[in-house]
Parts: sequence; C-alpha cells; structure tokens
Amino acid sequence: MDQRKVTTGHLLALVTILIWGTTFISTKILLTDFAPVEILFFRFLIGYIVLFLVYSRPIRTKDFKEELLFISAGLCGVTLYFLIENIALIYTLASHVGVIVSIAPFFTAVLAHFFLEEEKLNAQFIIGFSLALTGIILIGLNGNFLLQLNPVGDLLAFLAPAVWAIYSVLMRKISGLKHHTTSATRRVFFYGLLFMLPVLFLHKFNLDPDRFHKISNLTNLLYLGLGASALCFVTWNRAVGILGAVKTSVYIYIVPVITVAASALILHEKITWATLAGTLLTLTGSYISERKPNTIRKGKVRCEQT
Repeated sequence: MDQRKVTTGHLLALVTILIWGTTFISTKILLTDFAPVEILFFRFLIGYIVLFLVYSRPIRTKDFKEELLFISAGLCGVTLYFLIENIALIYTLASHVGVIVSIAPFFTAVLAHFFLEEEKLNAQFIIGFSLALTGIILIGLNGNFLLQLNPVGDLLAFLAPAVWAIYSVLMRKISGLKHHTTSATRRVFFYGLLFMLPVLFLHKFNLDPDRFHKISNLTNLLYLGLGASALCFVTWNRAVGILGAVKTSVYIYIVPVITVAASALILHEKITWATLAGTLLTLTGSYISERKPNTIRKGKVRCEQT
C-alpha cells in the first residue's frame, strides 16, 4: 500500500480520537438537561444534515445483503453503542466509562480474526493490549486504589465496546464496496436515527426548546454533531478503509489519555503519578500493537531475500 495513503489513514484516526476523547465531558454536561437518547438524536440529526449538505449524492446498493451491512452498522455504531454509553454515564463515573470502552480494540481484533481474512490476531497485538490495558486501569484509578464499582453502569460500559467492535468489522466490509465515504457514513447515520425513533417515543421525547437557550447546551450539541459525528465518523470510516479495523481501533487506547488531559485543562482535575504512568503504558502498548507486527514481517522478508 502507498506509504502516503497509510500516513493519511493514521492522521485521520489520530484527529478522530483527539476529538472523541473529549466527548465524555460534553455528554456529561448535556445529561443535566437532556435524556441520553435525546442527546444522541440531536447529535446525529445535526451530523446527518451536515453530511447531506456536504455530499448529497445517494448510494445505490446492489442488493438487500449489501443494504443490510448499512442497516446493521447504523444499529450497532450509532444507536446501540452511543445509547449504551450515554446510559452508562448516568449510573457510573465518566472516568470509568472512558476507561472501560477503551478495550474496544481487543474485541475488534477478536471479531476481525474470525470474520476478516486479512486481519488475523497476533502475539504482538496481545502484548500491546496487555500493556495498554494496564495503563488504562491506572488512568481510571487515578491513584485511588479503593475502586468504586457501579455494577449497572460499568456492565453497560463493558457492553459498549463489544457493540463498537461489530460496527468496526461492518465498516471494514462496507469500505470494500468502494462507495463514497461521506455517502456511506450518511447512510449509516440514517439507519441509526431510524432505530432511535422507537426509543424516543418510549422515553417521552421532550420538545421543550428552552434547553437550547443555554449557550453550554447549544455549543456542546454542535460540538458533538459537527465535530464528533459529521467529521469524525467520516474520518474514522476512511481510516478503517485504509488501515483496516484492527489497526485503526488501536487508536482507541489513547482515548483515556486525551480524556484525562482534557479534564485537567477544562475541569481542573488533578493529574497523579498513576495517571502519568498509565499514560506512558497506554501509549507504549498502542505503539507495540500497531508497529511490532510490521517490523517482524519486514525482518522475515529480509531473511528470505538473503
């Protein structure tokens, strides 16, 4: 693969994660006035409108089997993942959710191993995952070794990355169909919004416009809709198409690092030695997961050539 294209894929994944790492803060603020499903609906409605304005050409799928990929991706990557994550934020700490959902690369690697022929699980990924997970746990504890478990919220948070892993594998398959990335993302958003409608009615959707008069609510919704949804889903899906589901998902390890840094800057939360150690382990683990297999593969090629 062209090295310039690979570099573009890594940059797209990094930009996406830099933004996604701060979304927990925005969501936590919005939960004061909005229900979890309302945040999702407004967020992805804004995202859908923006994507339509940017690129309105529709996708023409060949058959229902191909359309089913988009339907499943919308259900898993938009409705279920974010609804589960937002509900988890009600029952447990944002730091817990941020840490737990960061194990998504492991679930993605396992699913990709069985469902994507070109992406097999390897020992180097497991080593990197182990280091990153240790770092993620240290960041979550933040120096407080009296772990406060919130069973319902933490269980939901564990379910979210499993659902995201399914979405990542589905998007890898969709990228192989060679549709325009923006159009493909918009189609996924459409089905995600469609699946949200029954949940909105069940939770008595609030149409009160006064909530939008608050500058903090409006700015955070726009941030989630324009940045974290419209922009980031396009960049992430493009990165998955270039790098693959496993390599791209490795960047999720960095989410807790960004969340902690953003919390320190915005919420003035204290950074402890455990946070710094966890950050180092997380970055090292993600580097090993991403780079080690390539190094070994190159070494084998050199040996064969000699």
